[in-house]
Amino acid sequence: MIEPFAAVEVIAAKRDKHELTDPQIDWVIDAYTRGVVADEQMSALAMAILLNGMNSREISRWTTAMINTGERMNWSALDRKTADKHSTGGVGDKITLPLAPLVAACGGAVPQLSGRGLGHTGGTLDKMESIPGWRASLSNEEMLQVLKDTGAVICAAGAGLAPADKKLYALRDVTATVEAIPLIASSIMSKKIAEGTSALVLDVKTGSGAFMSDPKKASELARTMVQLGVDAGLKMRALVTAMDVPLGLTAGNALEVRESVEVLAGGGPADVVELTILLAREMIDAAGIIGKDPADALKDGSAMDHWRRMVAAQGGDPDAALPVAREQHIVKATNSGIITTMDAMKVGVSAWRLGAGRSKQGEKVQAGAGIEMHAKPGDYIEAGAPLFTLHTDEAPRFERALEILEGAVSIVENGTVNRLPLILERIEG
Repeated sequence: MIEPFAAVEVIAAKRDKHELTDPQIDWVIDAYTRGVVADEQMSALAMAILLNGMNSREISRWTTAMINTGERMNWSALDRKTADKHSTGGVGDKITLPLAPLVAACGGAVPQLSGRGLGHTGGTLDKMESIPGWRASLSNEEMLQVLKDTGAVICAAGAGLAPADKKLYALRDVTATVEAIPLIASSIMSKKIAEGTSALVLDVKTGSGAFMSDPKKASELARTMVQLGVDAGLKMRALVTAMDVPLGLTAGNALEVRESVEVLAGGGPADVVELTILLAREMIDAAGIIGKDPADALKDGSAMDHWRRMVAAQGGDPDAALPVAREQHIVKATNSGIITTMDAMKVGVSAWRLGAGRSKQGEKVQAGAGIEMHAKPGDYIEAGAPLFTLHTDEAPRFERALEILEGAVSIVENGTVNRLPLILERIEG
């Protein structure tokens, strides 16, 4: 087969700040997936895109080309409307766990294809796998059956969904091109559009513990993704939300499952409850679902019923005890006062060093590892009172986890809290 383009021409075009044509984009994505374009060539193109950007037409075409390398899922067999949520990730961000069954309890169907954690942000699948018996890998037929039976499914994306993205994501990770907004947006949206949901709500995090720490960049990413969804015919919403402080009071796999169950039982930390309800309302509104209000579904136990059915449908035991780490270490407040700051990134890295996360693909995580927070910014704490409890199966991990927590928290006698509002911006498409 004679190729219509040479990779070096496409790289040079973007290096020299030209727009890539639709045929160039279609070819380079397909050829990279087939192995005709080599990793070093795609690395050079990714860096040129990072440095010189892409316009909205290029990003839209790039996303479509990635989708076209694989399958598109179809939920037309369901008798209810589909809605999904994607978060760009953060510390203690367990929102997917209570959110999927909550939206199901309000009359929606939630096909939530999730990922594993890498670095300081936890992965939804790693959290769910701390439930004894639960399995992440389902066939398309199994996914459809779980959705029909329970209204929600949380599982791994199959290999057939945007395979170009899997290959390109791994390359971006090792070539310092992860931050390129056109590549982030197309990576996320190619999978979400191929997933086949009719409505999508984006939770784009900003602040120290987020991938996009600058709120302006987070807003740009949110708007880019909303436009990609609109171009593909999806009903879109995006919230830019705070990740300067960890969400809730736990960071770690089983610890976050426990907290999610508390939310479903009508309790849980106020910030987790507030964001879960806000996102559920956005999903229901975007999809045009007529049903009960999410706040009522948390109170009346119907969200918990859907959680239990969803967990059981994927082999999990909703009544089983969650794993507990073998070792604990309590960090106490050194002085009395108001907690004014708590650096989300430092807490996340500490949880990761305790074994809650992985440093490379394929590593096993500890189900019980992580951090409990006994107080948050705005709270008054006495000297000597517990501030954090660290959990791990391997006591030698405490040293490095404690090292990164140094300076993570400020306690001031008459301090004022200066933190981001929970919702910085809302974008509708």
